[in-house]
Amino acid sequence: MARYRGSVCRLCRRENMKMFLKGDRCYSDKCAFDRRSYAPGQHGQRRGKYSGYGVQLREKQKVKRIYGLSEKQFHLTFESADRQKGITGSNLLVALERRLDNVVFRLGFVNSRTQGRHFVRHNHFLVNGKKVNIPSYQVTMGDVVETREKSKNVQSIIDSINAVVRRGLPQWLDLDKDKQKGMIKTLPTREDITTPIKEQLIVELYSK
Repeated sequence: MARYRGSVCRLCRRENMKMFLKGDRCYSDKCAFDRRSYAPGQHGQRRGKYSGYGVQLREKQKVKRIYGLSEKQFHLTFESADRQKGITGSNLLVALERRLDNVVFRLGFVNSRTQGRHFVRHNHFLVNGKKVNIPSYQVTMGDVVETREKSKNVQSIIDSINAVVRRGLPQWLDLDKDKQKGMIKTLPTREDITTPIKEQLIVELYSK
């Protein structure tokens, strides 16, 4: 599967938004977006106007990059959200929030979703006491996500949990820092997602 391997700081600059793709570095003075908040490339400082399609495309690219999905993964998630009852855009964002790699990031076990996907793949976490190594696994209400016993002393996990206060914990999650254990108190809603996203533009893009 194709995976972007370039500088992720360029992605933030391309979408004109700090997406916190590099964890702690995004909170420091080294953040490339804070230092150069214009688009990358030779003509980046002359950011032009977008057409209606261009605005929709940029919104889709932004959300896809925030959650670290490939084009195929994102499209499949959208199609699944479209088949569900309710508002398609809200269903899409809730499905993205329920991904296991996002949940371990939200709980503070890792400092970015990319690291979350990597750690999930390497069996660092349990869901309801069972090993789950699928980043796209959809958590549900009442699920308990915890660090595996052998991974509780991993320094990067310890450091990330200690810094979780800086990011804040969503209301739909509950965290026991000492036991490195979190619980999904309730499913996330559109109101719980504070990232500035205009999901209706994505729906309009895929409806063409």
